[in-house]
Amino acid sequence: MTKQVTIIERGRGPQLSTSRITVQDLVPYFQENFSYDQIRVVMPILTIEDIQAVARYVREHYDAVMEQDRRIRDRAAQRKNAPEVEEILRKGGQKMAQLRESFRKKNASAERNGDPSSR
Repeated sequence: MTKQVTIIERGRGPQLSTSRITVQDLVPYFQENFSYDQIRVVMPILTIEDIQAVARYVREHYDAVMEQDRRIRDRAAQRKNAPEVEEILRKGGQKMAQLRESFRKKNASAERNGDPSSR
């Protein structure tokens, strides 16, 4: 006998009774029209019954689920890196640009000298 899958509230938003997967964890896949099999590739812990329970919950509470998704996306868009992280990213970008230029010059020089390994 299998345990019935339900959507419950444990303080992180609606989630499956069988795992810690929340409804919002699956919303992006539903929005991209993933099949249940495609979702299971990404989250192999889920059963078809789990996915069906979430899909049913989304249909029954569509407006609230989509409003929560919008708020999550808004918060994510407003997040910024700490200034220290931004500086590391900036320096890393400069270093990568220097390396690309160095490789470009090296390859151009090798081609002018007829080096067959540069092709």
